[in-house]
Amino acid sequence: MRLNRRQFAKLATSLGLLPALPAGLGPRAYAQEPTWRHGLSLFGELKYGADFMHFDYVKPDAPKAGRVRLSGVGSFDNLNPYTFKGDPFGGAANNETLLSSSLDEASAEYGLIAEAVHYPEDYSSATYRLRPEARFHDGKPITVDDVIWSLSALKGAHPFYNAYYANIASAEPTGENEVTFRFSEKGNRELPQISGQLPILPKHWWTGTDANGKARDINATTLEIPLGSGPYRATEVKPGEFVRLERVKDYWGEKLPVNVGQNNFDEITYVFFKDQIVAHEAFKAGQYDYRLENSAKQWATGYDFPAAKQGDVVLEKIKTKNGTGMQSFAFNLRRAKFQDARVRQAFNLAFNFEWSNENLFFGQYKRSDSYFSNSELASTGLLADPLEIEILESVKDQVPGEVFSAEYKNPVSGNPTEQRNNLRQAARLLQQAGFEQKLVDGKTVLVAKSGETFNVEFTLDSPLFERIVLPYTQELAKLGIVSTVRTVDSAQYQERVRNFDFDIVVGSFAQSLSPGNEQRDYWGSEAAKRPGSRNILGIENPAIDKLIDRLIFAKSREELVAACRALDRVLLWNHYVVPMWHIPYERIAYWNRFSKPEKLPDFSVGFPTIWWFDADKDAKIGKS
Repeated sequence: MRLNRRQFAKLATSLGLLPALPAGLGPRAYAQEPTWRHGLSLFGELKYGADFMHFDYVKPDAPKAGRVRLSGVGSFDNLNPYTFKGDPFGGAANNETLLSSSLDEASAEYGLIAEAVHYPEDYSSATYRLRPEARFHDGKPITVDDVIWSLSALKGAHPFYNAYYANIASAEPTGENEVTFRFSEKGNRELPQISGQLPILPKHWWTGTDANGKARDINATTLEIPLGSGPYRATEVKPGEFVRLERVKDYWGEKLPVNVGQNNFDEITYVFFKDQIVAHEAFKAGQYDYRLENSAKQWATGYDFPAAKQGDVVLEKIKTKNGTGMQSFAFNLRRAKFQDARVRQAFNLAFNFEWSNENLFFGQYKRSDSYFSNSELASTGLLADPLEIEILESVKDQVPGEVFSAEYKNPVSGNPTEQRNNLRQAARLLQQAGFEQKLVDGKTVLVAKSGETFNVEFTLDSPLFERIVLPYTQELAKLGIVSTVRTVDSAQYQERVRNFDFDIVVGSFAQSLSPGNEQRDYWGSEAAKRPGSRNILGIENPAIDKLIDRLIFAKSREELVAACRALDRVLLWNHYVVPMWHIPYERIAYWNRFSKPEKLPDFSVGFPTIWWFDADKDAKIGKS
């Protein structure tokens, strides 16, 4: 549905980077009694019944003790993740949502602040019944008024929330401890779950004043620690250096089934480093405890140090069932030079993945050939499925003909001959697109009919990617494309991407196994015009808009899968990106002072949420 359901629930943290009744009537206005549910699933039955005690993947009696130190890269100047402004660290807010995701189901959520939910058959609204025991950290109850205010405030404060909750037309009280969201469209199966992902903020705090008597503003940046309602609260903050959280000992939701066996550390500290290289060295020195490794080179060569050799640091590859989405070199189609698909295809032909995988990645990666890589949602082979054909026939005159006649395959440059052939084909495409190669001062330069040189800038936020991009620019130079590489700090990078101020960036489009409304934010025409949207590519394509709607309004899992595959084919054949690579597992490294459940959930490593501090292991570190 989103960058996956769990990732959306954490989205506010990562930004440092939601059945129709006449007005005023309650749930009993239905022709029949509503069916209250303890959880929601997009398709199929929930794994856990109404009487479940805890998720299968937790250790229910895990000890609650100790600390864990995590890393952040870059800096932050804001603790309010709900505004478009500043460079936020959102973990200090710690606001709970109406529902909570399960980590071993693809599209399921269970009651958290809400104890039950119901919706009509036409999906025109959803009604939530709040738990009377739900509390903010100051002891005040979480009320229907807080829910209604949160929806309005979030939509007004940040373009992401405004887009994600665009189809929630209103929210109103419809009974004691009950709130009903009314939707602007019917038949959208995802909207009840989207509304359940709404972070509930304390209205009384955000509309109040700070210690200096200054009125708070959810639209403004702040370094005041926000009032939360979750299992942790921030206790100490030093901008750009660290944020320390402590476990709330009287957390109201600790014994709920969705929380049993989770949130086991007494203290969580986020330590910030300038870049990934510095962060890696700090990990080796024991300055933080856990590292999700995204660099193939670091994984292959960067853990040959004493603590790892003697077992004080553990390396694991953990396979998950999550789709890997699409990581790519992402073009900004708002720039005239990228508007011709032949130009974009030429860039793909120039990228020598096979060389990069062998020389830079130690053969660890597989080339991505789908926006839904590593999942059943990925299109494969020639178009043959009758349902997929029927979906694509509705946009036949608006999509590339290859969608119907050819199998999408990335170019292969496994040897010099293949690479030369790919560059020749790229040169022909650029010529067909109106560009001409000229010899200037002994160098081949690509120029447009206007006489303007074809220049591109790769904007990066980590020097780790420079070693990948620089060889690529050498291949582009053979076509006459003049490339520069600019690495900026995280705050500047975020600002440039928000405002679409770039030529090419590394664009990552994560996908859950039940995509939905977030696809509008990824590829929808409206999102292309909205600063801060995830349509960083700038796609404005009516055929894609139509395919997104078909996906959103799918009435079965079969139809959803077919619609995803159809959308995938159209995105691929428009050559909007140069696909990169993926792996079907997570690479993690951690200091051996923690334990985890015997069986981890299918869709997450679960760190640190379901792990715990192990005092016996901790005592052995450094003793080998």
